[in-house]
Amino acid sequence: MTLVIMAAGMGSRFGGLKQVEPVGPNGEFILDYSIYDAIRAGYEKVVFIIKEENYELFRETIGKRIESKINVEYAFQKIEDVPNGVLIPEGRVKPWGTSHAILSAKKYVNEPFAVINADDFYGYEPYKKIKDFFSSKKEENEYAMIGYKTINTMSENGSVKRGVCSKNENNLLTGLIESSIEKVSDKIIATPLEDENNPFEIKESTLVSMNFFGFNTSIFSYLEDEMKEFFEKHKNDLDKCEFLIPTSVFKRINENKIKVKVLDTNEKWYGVTYKEDKKDLVDAINRMIDEGKYPKNLWD
Repeated sequence: MTLVIMAAGMGSRFGGLKQVEPVGPNGEFILDYSIYDAIRAGYEKVVFIIKEENYELFRETIGKRIESKINVEYAFQKIEDVPNGVLIPEGRVKPWGTSHAILSAKKYVNEPFAVINADDFYGYEPYKKIKDFFSSKKEENEYAMIGYKTINTMSENGSVKRGVCSKNENNLLTGLIESSIEKVSDKIIATPLEDENNPFEIKESTLVSMNFFGFNTSIFSYLEDEMKEFFEKHKNDLDKCEFLIPTSVFKRINENKIKVKVLDTNEKWYGVTYKEDKKDLVDAINRMIDEGKYPKNLWD
């Protein structure tokens, strides 16, 4: 089992890797805890998806301290990796999105894999659940997704973007509405990103996606085929369009080509959507260290 970590956006979001703020007592980043949890769950390899220009700095800052603990590969998400004939707009520096990122890891992944964001703290259980899902033989088009309870993914400091999920009686994913979620009085309101005029109320227990998927390698051929369609469809807005994994997954669900099992978790998500969120995350990590969930010196 491999863990694929999407980190190509880190430099732009944080103003350079050197400014990625540590959240652990010994300078650990969020992704250190993700890798630690994956190793505990039995993963044998991690693939970092990064910008090529960040390779030396990323390896010195993050990679070297885990290379003795797990097999490490580095995949480069390059803006020029597009189908022939696509003219990249002058000034476009933002990567093409999560589906494009995952495709960049293809040559390093030959086994089932989990994919996560570098800047989200997911907790241990989801890594174990994805690993257990694939520990029994699965068809090549059977995938999985971790579903978090909405209340466990919210920020005290403002709205957050989440994929509001629906599933059938077999726990197969049937719907995912990318939304902005926030508390309004005593209610949780989800506002669809593509239909802002139709907000709807959801429960604290409603499951949402945090981009934690488990895939077989069949996903790569689907993404390669779709990428050609994507760039043709968006030829007039190439300055801002994004090739996103939830959209790619639902394209294939709707074609009855894949099934995605929703694996729910009670873990609490942490991130740094707002700078004020960092204190909550640091406090939570210190609590978990006190409870014995993580060692104080993560890599010693």
